[in-house]
Amino acid sequence: MSYNVQTNRIAAGRTGVSGIALLLGLGLCFAGVAAQESPSVPPVPVEEVVGPPPDHMSETLRKEINNIVVIATRGPAEGEVVGTYEKGTAGLIDGAAGGTRIGRIVKEVGPVPVVIPIPILVIPGAIFGGLSGAAKREIQEFRDALTEELIAAETDSLTDDGLALDVFWGLRKLPNLNSKIIAPTAEVPADTDALLYVVFRGVEIDVQGKEAIITTSAEAKVRGNTNGRDVFSTVVYYQDRDTLRDWTDNNNALWREYVNYARHFLGREISAEVFDRIKLPYTFAVAKTDTASRNRKDAHQLVSKTLRPTLAWDLQVSGNDAYGAWTHALTEAEIFYDLEIYDNHRLIYFEEQLPDPRHTLNMDLEQCGVYRWSVRPSYHVDGDVRYGEWARFPDANDEAPKISGVVSATGIHGRDASAAPAYIQNFASLDIKCGRR
Repeated sequence: MSYNVQTNRIAAGRTGVSGIALLLGLGLCFAGVAAQESPSVPPVPVEEVVGPPPDHMSETLRKEINNIVVIATRGPAEGEVVGTYEKGTAGLIDGAAGGTRIGRIVKEVGPVPVVIPIPILVIPGAIFGGLSGAAKREIQEFRDALTEELIAAETDSLTDDGLALDVFWGLRKLPNLNSKIIAPTAEVPADTDALLYVVFRGVEIDVQGKEAIITTSAEAKVRGNTNGRDVFSTVVYYQDRDTLRDWTDNNNALWREYVNYARHFLGREISAEVFDRIKLPYTFAVAKTDTASRNRKDAHQLVSKTLRPTLAWDLQVSGNDAYGAWTHALTEAEIFYDLEIYDNHRLIYFEEQLPDPRHTLNMDLEQCGVYRWSVRPSYHVDGDVRYGEWARFPDANDEAPKISGVVSATGIHGRDASAAPAYIQNFASLDIKCGRR
């Protein structure tokens, strides 16, 4: 039985893969290459390397753009690739691919092909690392399970369209920016100043012993509409790690949580890098209140006996000349805060534009609940709104991972997906004691 996949852009090559490169664990291989029991992998074409991106798009460029259009594609020049999937193959032959815009699977059932839409744009990509014996069988089962989920649309969060929508909503909240989202084939409005192309680059799985490291990356490119020149580009990534056993346990539950957090992070990270984030040096500390006390052994943790505690924090920011002199003259009246609270699976509470560094929750949390929370400052100056970073505590081991084909990227990486997703790993924590008071 075979699956034929039609995609809409040229597959990207990979570079520097050591050991056995089992590319695209779901088993895509180019049409015309026969599946074999132990196929040999030909040399992989070198992908164009993306240079180190700046911390943000310059303030000069930001001020020149009033109307921007978000498009879910890599850029205007695209190609097509046709591939086939054979369950028994070792992986993609002659290059590694992430999907593209809406494709289709033609599943051969007897003599009659049945067309099944694929609402995904990224298929788990390169599986790196030497595998043999039981480990090889286990990773094959993992690949097959992800394949089945992709076909069943259970992981439809990994779509270019979904990513573009997240970026669009991130930009839409800015008061002096008019943003639209259009299809790649739609006509660009005449008053557009710039186009923002966003796309998933792919998902890589790196197996190191019993541990599997999964990295999802996306790229964004800003192009002037009148001159057709690229003025800014960035690559962002979301990475987490755990044992292969934990990734596959409970019907791949940890993988699905990873996917949700990956899209959540990448969408807001792209919009922030392009337009709304101001990176000012800061210090952050949690503060005790009448209903939330600090853990004596962990200064990052609050403990409460109530289901609606009051959270408080101390966040001090310093100026940064890269954004202008105004950053050195901020007053308390110009700083507001967004607050978010997560359980291990999802965002469960948020408030926006709080004028003071404290907040009493207006809904009950769960008894015995364990939560992570953070605040983000926003700066209201001369009619503009700019956002700071979500406050995190520094990680002693914060070395950025290497992303295939990218010299430098911005993103986040976790230590133990089962303990806490990478996105919330270094947030402040809040424990609700058992027994309501």
